[in-house]
Amino acid sequence: MRRKVSQPAAKRGLAQGPHRSANRLVRADAQRNLQSLLQAALAVFEESGIEAPVREIAEKAGVGVATLYRHFPERSDLIKAVVQQEVDACAEAALLIASENEPGEALASWLQRLVDLIKTKRGLAAALHSGNPVYQSLPDYFLTHLTPALKSLLDAARAAGAIRTNIEAGELLLAAARLATPASEGDVAQARRMVALLVDGLRYGARGSAKTGD
Repeated sequence: MRRKVSQPAAKRGLAQGPHRSANRLVRADAQRNLQSLLQAALAVFEESGIEAPVREIAEKAGVGVATLYRHFPERSDLIKAVVQQEVDACAEAALLIASENEPGEALASWLQRLVDLIKTKRGLAAALHSGNPVYQSLPDYFLTHLTPALKSLLDAARAAGAIRTNIEAGELLLAAARLATPASEGDVAQARRMVALLVDGLRYGARGSAKTGD
């Protein structure tokens, strides 16, 4: 039997389509604003420091100050979001790097990518080490998001015989993060050399090293 749809229900069904489409557009617009704000904040913080006026960030993002405050009521909320976005980007980069390089080179390349992330964190160090409780979750966020990414690269390099077998992802991440810290003036050249030396150490004694003729 064909079910009869009541007139009010039919009208509601017709009204929901455009309403849902409008909601999707609003959400998409809000997401674009959010991404623009995070990118602008990172650029402004690097250029002008973490105390830069929020108006400068909003103008660079192409949004109003009210929009910035709607997403980030406190400056600390914005700084935390910037760090989390950079951590996410670093973790996601592991897949792309792995698809474009041999396992050993992929590992080395991603650890250099880590240097860029640590540089960003160092630029925000004054805030992150301020004792503000909002930042307390960031160390765990760093470890829980980056350790699996590094482990996937590490496992592939180990399977290919490109590195030694007795390496733990968590320990390697902490060691690389310490070495990746740039000099006080922000120069990352030394950090990149230190990380490259770390990678050379990982390769020492690898079962595939005999094939290179070294």
